[in-house]
Amino acid sequence: MMIIPGWLIGLATFPGVIMHEAAHQLFCRLRHVAVFDVCYFRIGDPAGYVAHEPIEDFNTAFLVSTGPLVANSLLCMLFCLPVFVPVRIFNIENPWSYFFLWLGISIGMHAFPSTHDAEQLWGHARRAARSGNLLALVSFPLVILIHVANVARVFWFDAIYASFLGLGLPELLLRKLV
Repeated sequence: MMIIPGWLIGLATFPGVIMHEAAHQLFCRLRHVAVFDVCYFRIGDPAGYVAHEPIEDFNTAFLVSTGPLVANSLLCMLFCLPVFVPVRIFNIENPWSYFFLWLGISIGMHAFPSTHDAEQLWGHARRAARSGNLLALVSFPLVILIHVANVARVFWFDAIYASFLGLGLPELLLRKLV
């Protein structure tokens, strides 16, 4: 197994970092959470961040924390699917095809929230679950999945996830249609 430094992966997949942070910021704005500072991309750890005011409401914390999972996953599919069909079915290849595949996979690789986001969500979920919030109860397995995904990054889980969304899922859909 080849070990590549995180900063180099971040540099190679910088559109995903940018979209990850933009998704956090978008959900902050949608839920009226004040954003103090945003770094969309830098070479370092973390590669990007959104500093916002403390969140009291569980539903808001859930949306802000999991926003990148939804947004980046959808964008990965949005960029890859239109390219996948001409390349796979009609054998039409050009540099734009590879550019959009790289863009989609790069974005998909940064879909999972960070461990910090998962820890914040876990704390909010524990408090909200005591009051019977159903979404809080359902979110516990998601937080565990986020932690597992972050640990599994050393085994390229983020790349496998993005490849499944961008290439595997269209392949499965294609087989169902044909």
